[in-house]
Amino acid sequence: MCGIVGAVSRAPVNQLLYDGLMLLQHRGQDAAGIVTSEGNVFHMHKGPGYVRDVFRTRNMRDLTGSAGIGHCRYPTAGNAYSDLESQPFYVNAPFGITLGHNGNLTNSEALKRELFQLDFRHVNTNSDSEVLLNVLALELERAAQHHSLDPEAIFRAVVGVHRRCRGAYAIVAMIAGYGMLAFRDPYGIRPLVIGVAEAPGGPEYMVASESVALEACGFRVLRDVDPGEAIYVDFAGTMHARQCAESPRLVPCIFEFVYLARPDSVIDGTSVYESRIHMGAALARRISAMPEAQDVDVVIPIPDSSRPAAMQLAQALGIPFREGFVKNRYVGRTFIMPGQAMRKKSVRQKLNTVGQEFKGKRVLLVDDSIVRGTTSREIVEMARAAGAVKVYFASAAPPVRFPNVYGIDMPTRAELIATGRTGDGIAREIGADALVYQDIAALKLSVTSIRSDLTEFDASCFDGCYITGDIDEHYLDAVEGNRGKKSGDHEDDGDGDGDSDGQSAQQLVLQLASAGRD
Repeated sequence: MCGIVGAVSRAPVNQLLYDGLMLLQHRGQDAAGIVTSEGNVFHMHKGPGYVRDVFRTRNMRDLTGSAGIGHCRYPTAGNAYSDLESQPFYVNAPFGITLGHNGNLTNSEALKRELFQLDFRHVNTNSDSEVLLNVLALELERAAQHHSLDPEAIFRAVVGVHRRCRGAYAIVAMIAGYGMLAFRDPYGIRPLVIGVAEAPGGPEYMVASESVALEACGFRVLRDVDPGEAIYVDFAGTMHARQCAESPRLVPCIFEFVYLARPDSVIDGTSVYESRIHMGAALARRISAMPEAQDVDVVIPIPDSSRPAAMQLAQALGIPFREGFVKNRYVGRTFIMPGQAMRKKSVRQKLNTVGQEFKGKRVLLVDDSIVRGTTSREIVEMARAAGAVKVYFASAAPPVRFPNVYGIDMPTRAELIATGRTGDGIAREIGADALVYQDIAALKLSVTSIRSDLTEFDASCFDGCYITGDIDEHYLDAVEGNRGKKSGDHEDDGDGDGDSDGQSAQQLVLQLASAGRD
């Protein structure tokens, strides 16, 4: 999962993109980057870490122009941070294109070989996003008429991208001299929203991974980008839209509603907050049928994403809801940290107990999900150390038993605590007196009860059904083998408070050829 944002404005866009990335920071803390467009010149700055640390005042001054894109990154498949793989990516032909990507291509290795052997294009990193950029560049070159582009040619290029690429991708790109392009894979696995704002001189357009980034930046949400659809906004501020996939189907990732998205976002017409409320109500019904969990004194959420479900659960069961953990917001999300040792080390730095809410009580801890179990185990231990006499644990999501290949960092079955274990076995592993999971049908109903025509989801991490149809045991074995070669637990020396210039950040000013030149 990553965060992407793009805008065509009537005023300098650098602050707007920065603000948008700050609102999407939860989607990636590994690296951040912004590219702005000024005529036929791109200005780029990117580097490792949080958005607030990557961009200094002098960097922002250099990001001139009234259009641009931004990206905040977290790595998938065990890839640690690399300067070369921070986004947006750039290629200078044809026209000059820069691109940010949220998702994961499942056929990137095959595409990379095709690009090199048949299309004579060079991919410099292991990033599937750079592969996707080169596919887009090639398709734009083929679609261009008389060495220039019009909306029809751009949409033909996106049709070509859909035909070649498999997996999950929400894309925002800038084409030098032309405008901003945004599109979504034919299943709409990863979210993408477009908004508009009225300004002197005409409308301004902004796209982002989540609606919260648009609304907080003063844009009115127009709608979600449809699966397979492409949106093109030229530098004059005119928006064009076209369906570019042959058989699009809306099959969003249900883990967005469980965990990834902010609760104040609306994805595919569905309130994330409201869906989590429904998850809590469904979970309450399961707990009320458990004789061993009828003596609960207090319901305590694991901050932050489980809070709506925990509140509704407590209300439905008639049990007091209390905040028993205080979160240190200056420690990164443990789920997206690059190594198991790093995740375990950070849990107790990240959370601290409010002792009186635990001492002598039978507590029900509620989390959004249990993936590796590292955080859950540490939290149960903290609750007992604070004096809890019993610790029950509830997950608002079903057991995560399968790898996710569409852009979430949980790719190996060996890392998943639910693999090969029953509910009782998982409870023993995390040290809980009892454990209850959400039912997958109830999870889906929590979302579909808000939007009844949303009937399909990518729930592959729960049910092992991969919507793109190209994932088999051989593919999963290859992904896990590749992860084993690239990753490993490692400690980090800390965030560092120094300047982000030098080896950790890049400042590029890319001089591009005029759009209509041969």
